[in-house]
Amino acid sequence: MTSSIVKTTCPYCGVGCGVDAKLENGNLIAVSGTTDHPANYGKLCVKGSSLHETVDHEGRMLTPMLHGQPTDWDTSLAYVSDKIKAIVAEHGPDAFAFYVSGQILTEDYYVANKLIKGFIGTANIDTNSRLCMASAVVAHKRAFGTDTVPGNYDDLNHADLVILTGSNLAWAHPIVYQRLANAKKQNPSLQVVVIDPRKTASCDIADLHLPLKPGSDAFLFNGLAHHLIAHNKLDDSFLANHCNGLEAIQQTVINQTSQQTAQDCDLTEDQINHFYSLFANNERVVTLFSQGINQSSSGVDKGNAIINCHLLTGKIGKPGSAPFSITGQPNAMGGREVGGLANQLAAHMDFKKPEHIDRVARFWNATNMAKNEGLKAVDMFDAVADGRIKAIWIMATNPVVSMPDADRIKAALQSCDLVIVSDSQAMTDTSQYADVCFPATTWAEKDGTVTNSERFISRQRGYLLPPGDAKHDWQAICEVAKRLGFEEAFNYENSADIFREHAALSGFENDDERDFDISLLSQISNAEYHNLTPIQWPVNARHPNGRSRFFDDGRFYTADKKANLIAVQPRLPTYTPNVHRLMT
Repeated sequence: MTSSIVKTTCPYCGVGCGVDAKLENGNLIAVSGTTDHPANYGKLCVKGSSLHETVDHEGRMLTPMLHGQPTDWDTSLAYVSDKIKAIVAEHGPDAFAFYVSGQILTEDYYVANKLIKGFIGTANIDTNSRLCMASAVVAHKRAFGTDTVPGNYDDLNHADLVILTGSNLAWAHPIVYQRLANAKKQNPSLQVVVIDPRKTASCDIADLHLPLKPGSDAFLFNGLAHHLIAHNKLDDSFLANHCNGLEAIQQTVINQTSQQTAQDCDLTEDQINHFYSLFANNERVVTLFSQGINQSSSGVDKGNAIINCHLLTGKIGKPGSAPFSITGQPNAMGGREVGGLANQLAAHMDFKKPEHIDRVARFWNATNMAKNEGLKAVDMFDAVADGRIKAIWIMATNPVVSMPDADRIKAALQSCDLVIVSDSQAMTDTSQYADVCFPATTWAEKDGTVTNSERFISRQRGYLLPPGDAKHDWQAICEVAKRLGFEEAFNYENSADIFREHAALSGFENDDERDFDISLLSQISNAEYHNLTPIQWPVNARHPNGRSRFFDDGRFYTADKKANLIAVQPRLPTYTPNVHRLMT
């Protein structure tokens, strides 16, 4: 009997826990947490602890499918590439789209983004991550000039106050919740505030629970800004040297008194003032926010209302102080790094800057570089429904289940000229509408990298052979790209080749202009890539061992290197859920 341990990463959420996979005779028999992984230090939640029970081949797609019938890769790839060529030739590049997923690896994301934006010539690529964290991305970019998470999980150990808003941390990110609970046990003076219409499991360690009116978060944080201004709790030096927009904020929140906020949020003034006093009088504050903030008709404004309060008081870039968006999916952050959203370019570059478009095009030697933003997730499926998009490739996600208005998604896919689905499972709600299905590898077979909520890049190491004819997503994309005539640009031998190119692009003509820069990893060997240990970006000449916190130097990524305070006009959602019903 031969046994071994493979160090890999959990595929379930954005915490990014390290996993030790125990193999005997080539079979996975058990998993445990990696003791030295900085995300979890040996702990796993109930889902991660059960990973060894998920690797059987029951229900797996084992061969390509064409019009519901088994076929081979050559036939299915030829069909797909011929159809894409014909559709793009007749209707233009915007008739094609990718809808991808926070479940794929960074290397998969990178080649999908490169193919569609650099060579097909459209930015119609979006991801199911749009539904969970795109609001935070935009809030970051408005405030900081870039999509940067300033802090890390370790800040929980240094904080005097931790605020959970729009996050049931105990259920959604249990390992981070355990870290917070342990930090409170080690430091009983640590205060925890939970802001949630419901009394959730996260309230078990809360010193204060604010059951605010659903959707009223921006009123609450604008009221906090008013309180900080009225009570002289601002960091005047930080604001003068590192921020723009103070006057606009002062005018916007002038009437958001504690009394008014109590009315807007259905809370008492005592509750409001207690919370505001905690924020104002504690030097080190972490505000964790997640889907309850992001998944809102005004999610960006809510994110900025939170960030504003940290900027006003200089509670950012220091141990124990950060506004901290914690993502839902295992590689939502990796997708953001490679430009996997319709309104992004690779390596944190931007369609709004022509020089960025030119830079990416030159680096890729792109033959047909997209010049404009593409359609975002909901708009993308609207375009499928009305015939503007005639071919869509759906990868590692099930939009018939996960997108709003499932009946509309079904109707859109039924009417589409070409629907391609890459999935590990043979039968999903979406695959039944596919013209072509590609069998994809899954967690135990995939090999590449992911990035967690605190910017740690970790290796996901495949240790089981793909079943049947399953291929990695990047391989399927590259095979199609070659048949479309782009062989030279997609001639990768392995995922390490893709990672090196991704790292090189991040540093290309950068000169510290962009926050995402892992150029020091662009020359690593295959062996070094295989053995890569978790590291927190950026990883470059200036930060060869990574960087734990951003903005500790007071330097942001706007034109004048100052952060922007964003004047937010709060509004309630047009639909307010019945909170009492949600609790039953």
